[in-house]
Amino acid sequence: MAEPAPLWWAVALPPALALAAGVTAALAGAGAGRRPAPLRELARRRRHPVAADTGLRTLGAVLLPVAAVAAAVVLPFGFRSVSDLAVGVVWFNAMGALAWAAVWLAGWGANSALSLIGGYRFLAQGLAYEVPHMLALTTAALGAGSLRVGAVVEAQRGLWFVVWMPVAFAVFLLSAVAMAFQGPFDQPVGRDVAGGAAGEWGGVDRLLFLGGRWLLLVVAAGMAVPLFLGGGHGPWLPAWCWTLGKTAAVLGALLWLRRLLPAVRMDRFTTVAWTVVTPLAVVQALWVSFVVLGR
Repeated sequence: MAEPAPLWWAVALPPALALAAGVTAALAGAGAGRRPAPLRELARRRRHPVAADTGLRTLGAVLLPVAAVAAAVVLPFGFRSVSDLAVGVVWFNAMGALAWAAVWLAGWGANSALSLIGGYRFLAQGLAYEVPHMLALTTAALGAGSLRVGAVVEAQRGLWFVVWMPVAFAVFLLSAVAMAFQGPFDQPVGRDVAGGAAGEWGGVDRLLFLGGRWLLLVVAAGMAVPLFLGGGHGPWLPAWCWTLGKTAAVLGALLWLRRLLPAVRMDRFTTVAWTVVTPLAVVQALWVSFVVLGR
């Protein structure tokens, strides 16, 4: 069981995640030869469509980073987390699903055709990645025999799950990028629809909404560590060093793949997800089930 964290960890979690997301976004922008992403978003002016629902737009912008931070409360830093919930794996997935509502509200509330298209694209994207995503999470929980993230980490004391759950690990990383609508899965905010769900945003509002994407990516990369990479387990170094190092490595890999892979159309992604990725994830989950039952 993960050790309880001091109360100040809960206070420090949002600014720490914001700093990590800002650094990740800046590095991604610098690698592409552009100004750091946060500065670009602040420089953009906000548009005001006729009859826009300001309340829904604002709720969507706020809900996205809130969902990311809420998902992070179950992430162990070393062997401690803000809250090692008994259903931590389910909680993480539920907060990812909350991002669906955030992007949809932002797209719908703008009362703009292109923003609405962006919102619909994310719904379609979610239908494609969410089932494999849940299967990957379930596979890790099956291996540990628990829905607690701390128990999943403890179950990897001798052998990391990535060794005998490689398909679940790959599926989780794929769905993590799709959940954060980054790289080849950035169609909800694509240039072909003038920014899509974020097209009417500008200044601080736009930074808050699109910053939520980077928060989601950082939190998803962080979740890969306790689920499949042994959490804080490792020789010589303190547990928190292993957590930071593994998270940085996963983030680096995701940013690298983000630049290599071309954009994916939602209809093609859905077809591949339902006919290839989901069956592979099911086979991986069944394999893990047989191994656990045979112990």
